[in-house]
Amino acid sequence: MPQYDKADIERRMKGAVEALKSDLQGLRTGRANTSLLDPVVVEVYGSMMPLNQVATVSAPEPRMLSVQVWDKSNLIAVEKGIAHANLGLNPIVDGQTLRLPIPDLTQERRKELAKLAGQYAEKAKIAIRNVRRDAMESLKADEKKKEISEDERKRSEDEVQKLTDTYVKETDEAAAKKEQEILTQ
Repeated sequence: MPQYDKADIERRMKGAVEALKSDLQGLRTGRANTSLLDPVVVEVYGSMMPLNQVATVSAPEPRMLSVQVWDKSNLIAVEKGIAHANLGLNPIVDGQTLRLPIPDLTQERRKELAKLAGQYAEKAKIAIRNVRRDAMESLKADEKKKEISEDERKRSEDEVQKLTDTYVKETDEAAAKKEQEILTQ
């Protein structure tokens, strides 16, 4: 039974790109985005819970996030959770709602965020190259065990390289788009 599985290789490479896109979404661009609060955890009912399990997050204006807490007794805990997340946001309590004005980004902070986007992209490319290495090793192992011919191995290696190039290009494009978004706000 050959070890090489093209569908699995593609799934893993696609997973690296999806993880990158998710990471990039969390980077602040100066525009309100509900995914900005995804890393926030809140201590309620004696345990730590993600913010989205105790409140509704929305972006009513381009520079404002709104957090509607479901249980009024959790309001202080949610406020603390947002403060502890070090997002640079200062919640304003308004009844059972927290309003979070999104401050302007300094040019220095924009450059840091753009650099971070580049680092995320590099991690994704490393993950993609690791998948390629695994695929190449399994192809060589399959050839060694006489499960595939040398021609099949070479053809499959070309396929793997094309997939790698496609996903690395997608990674570069996603990072470049995010960097552009950060720097031109």
